[in-house]
This record gives sequence, C-alpha cells and structure tokens, in this order.
Amino acid sequence: MALQPEAEHPKKAFGWAARDSSGVLSPFKFSRRETGEKDVTFKVLYCGICHSDLHMLKNEWGSSIYPIVPGHEIAGEVTEVGSKVKKFKVGDKVGVGCLVGSCDSCQSCSDDLENYCSKMILTYSAKNVDGTVTYGGYSDTMVADEHFVILIPDGLPLDVAAPLLCAGITVYSPLKYFGLDKPGLNLGVVGLGGLGHMAVKFAKAFGANVTVISTSPNKKKEAIEHLGADSFVVSREQDQMQAVMGSFDGIIDTVSAMHPLLPLIGLLKNHGKLVMVGAPEKPLELPVFPLIGGRKIIGGSCIGGLKETQEMIDFAAKHDVKPDIEVVPVDYINTAMERLLKGDVKYRFVIDIGNTLKPSS
Repeated sequence: MALQPEAEHPKKAFGWAARDSSGVLSPFKFSRRETGEKDVTFKVLYCGICHSDLHMLKNEWGSSIYPIVPGHEIAGEVTEVGSKVKKFKVGDKVGVGCLVGSCDSCQSCSDDLENYCSKMILTYSAKNVDGTVTYGGYSDTMVADEHFVILIPDGLPLDVAAPLLCAGITVYSPLKYFGLDKPGLNLGVVGLGGLGHMAVKFAKAFGANVTVISTSPNKKKEAIEHLGADSFVVSREQDQMQAVMGSFDGIIDTVSAMHPLLPLIGLLKNHGKLVMVGAPEKPLELPVFPLIGGRKIIGGSCIGGLKETQEMIDFAAKHDVKPDIEVVPVDYINTAMERLLKGDVKYRFVIDIGNTLKPSS
C-alpha cells in the first residue's frame, strides 16, 4: 500500500495543493526527503504563479498527478547543504525552476540542455527516481540536487527573481538560440502577458527594436510607455498589419490560445523566424506556401538548460531586467487563479510564501 504524502519522506512539509481537476487549492501536509550529499535544502520565500500551473491544476494536458502542489518559479534561502555540494552554502539566495532532475547521460544533458532530456523530472506532478511524486513551490521548503539550483545574484530581489526561472528563461532562450539577440534587429512580440512582457524587456536589453502585436488596443500605452516597446500593432486591424508586412527579423509568439499563424508569417522578412513559446491546447493550422516563399522558419522553444538559466538570471541582474509582479498572500491563490484565467494580472502573480504560509495545526 502506498504511503501517505506526509509519511513518504522524513522531513515534514506544508503547502497548498489541488486534490482533483476542479483545480481548487487548499492547505496540504506532505514531506520532503532528507538533504542528500549533493542536495540543497532551502526555505521557500516566494513562488511565481505560471499559466502552466493553471493547466496542470485542471489536468488540461492530461498528465497531472493528484494531489498537486504547483509552483516552478521558486526563490528562497539555503538552510542546509549536502556534504558534496560545491556551489552553495547556507544563507545563499537560490531558486528552482521547472526541472529537478534529468538522466545526466544523454546528448541533451551533455549539451547543457537538460530541458530536452527525455527523462527530465519536472518540479511538480512528476515521478522522482524513487517513485515518489514531486511537489512544487507553493510550499514552505524545497530540496533539490545542486545541479538544478540557481544562484540568485545580489541586488536581484527574490520576489522579482522567481518569475525569471520560468517566464524569463522561456523567452531568453529562443532569443539567444535563434540569433534574435543582436542589436538593431526588428522583433515582434505576440501577446502581452507573463511571457510577452518579459520578451519585450529582454529584447530591448539586447538592443532590438520591439513591436508588440496584440488583439487588445488598450494595451498600447502600457506597452510603449511602461514596458519600453518601440511600437504597437493591433492584430485585428488590417491596415496596421499591412503597414508592417515583411518587416520583422523574428517574432516571439507567447499566446496560449488558438490563433491564426498566417498573418504572423506575413509579417516576417525573408529568412525570418516565428518562434512559438505559448502552448495552445489544440493544433494550430500551419500554411506552408508562405514559408516556402520566403525561406521562413517556424520554431519552438521550451524553457532552457540550467547553465543558460544561470546565464539569464545573471544577465537580468546586470541589465535590470525585472518582471512586473503583483505579490499576493497564499490564501489568495484561488482568486489569483481566477484572475489569471481572465488575464487580469500585470504581469505575474508571486506568492509571498515566507510571510503568509503558516502550517495549520
């Protein structure tokens, strides 16, 4: 008979979990493993709320394991390190993103691309090597192998550092990989949510000319005056779209809802790249002739490896690239999820775990 979550491991832990696909979260007692020789244990102080948390809570991708303690934008302070840990010490500010394990032997792992390892272990709602379920950062404590822990630089507050560990790396990685990190490029960003606003900030930090492409005209002032975009195009306005046809070196598409790709392909220059980082639930229609006609590329990208994630967070600290956040107490989580579903957040909820998560008796 399987052990109860409270009894699986020696260390008591407490968080908020969903028990079924209603996605409703409530207090939850479980346990963490002891600090192994290569493990880092840290007190969770902040955890971002990612849109994928919402998908997982409701089992919209069909892979959820209940009960779920979500959260893969986790930041906190080291309380214990294993005897063979080399990179961290007690008191360090650290974070964990979407991964807590990989096979460490495949080509992807050898290339510092653990995010593409077929045996990668997700931070929550996945199976550990010992068969137990992983639990995420909507909790008081975290234990992870040091390889999957990121050092958060001095001067980068933990509440703004947390969303960088998913939203930040998700847009930084494709900008780098697809060569869209060069000064002077003309880049488009589709969608202005948690991912989109980070894409604007990183692209500007790389020196690009950035245009936000959105269905919402009311986001124009925010995009240009607050986030620093150079221009704004309403995708439903044909004259605006026509005016920028064939003008982009690359486009980062952050939209997770169904939307047409044909108009976006038309905005690319010859040899331009449309990179998908949003994850719509159903397949999108892919017109091939416009790709052939301009040797254009549609690609995809998923977070980043650990080496690149550390590079990204160091870059963010150096260039003052910070997400716009709304810090909320833990008992606001279910309301935050409802607001996230409506797009009612600018631009990332972050849970104040350290000050508001109190174990129930």
